[in-house]
Amino acid sequence: MTSIKCISPIDGSVYVERPIASLAETRERIRKAKADQQRWAERPLRERIDLVKAGVAAIGAMNEDIVTELAWQMGRPVRYGGEFSGFEERALHMASIAEKSLAPISVGKDAKFERYIKRVPHGVVLVVAPWNYPYMTAINTVAPALIAGNAVVLKHASQTPLVGERLASAFHSVGIPETIFTNVFIDHNTTSTLISEGQFGFVNFTGSVGGGRAMEAAAAGTFTGIGLELGGKDPGYVMDDADVDAAVDTLIDGAMFNSGQCCCGIERIYVATNLFDEFVEKAVNIVNDYKLGNPLDADTTLGPMAHARFAAVVREQTQEAMASGAKAHIDTLAGDDGAAYLSPQILTNVNHDMRVMREESFGPVVGIMPVENDKAAIQLMNDSEFGLTASLWTENTARAAQVGDQIDTGTVFMNRCDYLDPGLCWTGCKNTGRGGGLSEIGYHNLTRPKSYHLKLG
Repeated sequence: MTSIKCISPIDGSVYVERPIASLAETRERIRKAKADQQRWAERPLRERIDLVKAGVAAIGAMNEDIVTELAWQMGRPVRYGGEFSGFEERALHMASIAEKSLAPISVGKDAKFERYIKRVPHGVVLVVAPWNYPYMTAINTVAPALIAGNAVVLKHASQTPLVGERLASAFHSVGIPETIFTNVFIDHNTTSTLISEGQFGFVNFTGSVGGGRAMEAAAAGTFTGIGLELGGKDPGYVMDDADVDAAVDTLIDGAMFNSGQCCCGIERIYVATNLFDEFVEKAVNIVNDYKLGNPLDADTTLGPMAHARFAAVVREQTQEAMASGAKAHIDTLAGDDGAAYLSPQILTNVNHDMRVMREESFGPVVGIMPVENDKAAIQLMNDSEFGLTASLWTENTARAAQVGDQIDTGTVFMNRCDYLDPGLCWTGCKNTGRGGGLSEIGYHNLTRPKSYHLKLG
């Protein structure tokens, strides 16, 4: 393979093609990044913050073009306006907490000794970003890594190659050196080789469980720090005292938005038996109003999945479930082409023997099950190899916290879902991965502690 190609889900055409850099070329770019990184780290923190904020604003100025590019690259309807709002929110939050998060920790000073702990950059950080929310997932690490004094090498998914180019153009245009933010087009073998050589001080990867395992295998023995956000099978639990209308509106949107291609999208819902029939009826009514079609059409509410092979997995899971007794509530929509354009689906009569309730779907399908009580719901929510988020619906905050304490997950939501608060640590457990992004903890992961024990006099 000598080039990467973005096959547009809109019409199957090659939308973008870029040559793949060789191992030698990429090593040279990393060498230059290492050579300049210390000078970048020595710049005043406020200067680095201001440059990153200026780069974010430069992306905002490109947003009209970016929205259309995203539709062509990964299928999100233009009506939703792209990702700039979330992109900016995350970057500006990390900028606002940088001085406090990166400040030295004073341990004590007396007549004899001064002791403190500094947070110092790792050096060169590799960010391997996914296609589903290509700007927001990238900026989670890129902004705080640069602010903390690291150089950044970005390898974006082949489905969204223009994102890396846009970010590079924006950051370079405001004065961030090209050696400090580098966008690369490299294949998996080159990526693994560079990691195995210890070329990076830290690696952040968002993607599949298999990809995360490959990253860990490549880093084995190098002691390179790795942050991983991998798969998910996020549950929603509607308790017997929940506001059904609010729960249905939010959870179904969390399951179907972006054609279900969300890291923290809702993939399984458990509903108290007294609310089950009402919940399902209202969910079906919502989904039946969707318009599946070309994402460039302003009337389209559900675009194609990013690739036909992703849609094929969802179709297989759905058909297997139906063959095992699941009930499908949504008829095939007019825009369904049997390839990337996939009808959304709501399934009942499902159970955890079915792949659609166990394996990540990452598409517009959700299974809904009735539950008798909190104990049964907790057992089902924990019956998963993944642990990213869980969404709890109740009027009782204490009950939500008590249930949340018993769920194996990175984030507990009450009466909301599918949202990333940059003030909180974005993290997961089990096969969802390790580490944590955003919040003050994000800065801790993108730096290392360095202790100073100074004898005075």
